[in-house]
Formats: sequence, C-alpha cells, structure tokens
Amino acid sequence: MYDSLINVNGNQVPTLDILLMLTLISLLPSLLIMVTSFVRTVIILSFLRNAMGVQQTPPNMVLVGISIFLTLFIMDPVIKDINTTAYTPYKNQEITQEEALDRAQIPLKRFMLSNTDDSALDLFMDMSGSEPVEVSDKEALVEELPLTVVIPSFMTSELKKGFTAGFLLYIPFLLIDIVVSSTLMSMGMMMLPPAMISLPFKLLLFVTVNGWELLFSTIAGSFHYIR
Repeated sequence: MYDSLINVNGNQVPTLDILLMLTLISLLPSLLIMVTSFVRTVIILSFLRNAMGVQQTPPNMVLVGISIFLTLFIMDPVIKDINTTAYTPYKNQEITQEEALDRAQIPLKRFMLSNTDDSALDLFMDMSGSEPVEVSDKEALVEELPLTVVIPSFMTSELKKGFTAGFLLYIPFLLIDIVVSSTLMSMGMMMLPPAMISLPFKLLLFVTVNGWELLFSTIAGSFHYIR
C-alpha cells in the first residue's frame, strides 16, 4: 500500500489524511443530526405514535421526513448566521478554511448552549477537567468551551427533554386506556381487546384538539437561540 498519493498539482497527499476525510464525510449526517433539534423532535414523534397505539402510522420514513423539515425550520436562524459569518466570507476568499470552521462553530455553540441544561454542562465540564466557568453566562461559555464538551452536554439534555415530553404525551392517552379498560371490565367484556376500542377515542381526542399543529408549535417553541 502506498504511503502517500500524488494530487493534480504534483504535491504529496498523505493517505491518512484522505482516510480521515472520507471517514468524516461518511459520519457527517450523524454529526449534523447530533448538533441540531432533530434528536428531540424524532423522539417526541416516536413517543406520540406509540402512545396513540398506531405502531406503523405514520411510518418511520414520514416521521424522519417531518423531523428533518421541522429541524430545518428551527435551525434556520443558526444556518443564516453560519452562512453570513463563515460560508459567504470563505466563498469570497476573504478568510481561510480554518477561520471559516472556527466562525461556523460559534452559532452552533450558541444554539446548543441555549438548549443545554446546566446540570449536564457541569457534568461534562467536570469529567473533561475544564476550568470552572459560571454556567449561567452562556455567552462566555461559547468562547471558553470546546465542541467536545458542548455536544455531549447538548445531546444529554435533548434526550432528557425528549423523554420528558414523551412521558407527558402518554398521560392523556393512558387515561383513555384506563377508562376504556375499566368500562369493558365492568360490562364483563374481558375477551374484547381494550386497545381496539380505545384507539378511535385517542384519534378523536388528537384530532379535536388539533394535535399536529399544537405539537409542532410546542416543539418549535421549546428551542431557544441567543444571538
């Protein structure tokens, strides 16, 4: 195996650099998902589907598509900031690639820190051995903390908030299941599956309260971005 390759300009390109670049490209979708609102959104939608008892409706492809477009809507201010401060100057050859990457991190850090719990941030700061910083001062943390601390803190907070929202979504549908099950038991219909009877009532409740609009507005409004 060759130790290096020759590019079109005649310069040597280390094979290790090429492998690292290809690895980053293959992991890029996962990396982008982890630093956006996608994780919390898809978790909440999955919990909603399970709570309603419709296991395959909407299908996974639809849930992922909804989550992607909601993520694009929520992340729009961050994307615009990255485009203005990093991508456009780099495209116009006003800054170097390293400067563009450094500038692109700032809006992402602001978004993640705005939606990260202080407890999660303290946890990963302690584990990383970072110098103590007042976690309430988010703007100072943008400059002080590296992405290796901010991203896992943000992911932990997103999982916590997603599961908390899922628990709250389960409560009204669980009450319907309890009422239907108790009614069937009192009528002696023990062989009739309660889920078959409760499903129409769950759908009626969700449609009556305009559930999709309420859910989407709640998800979008739960994210913050400090400029």
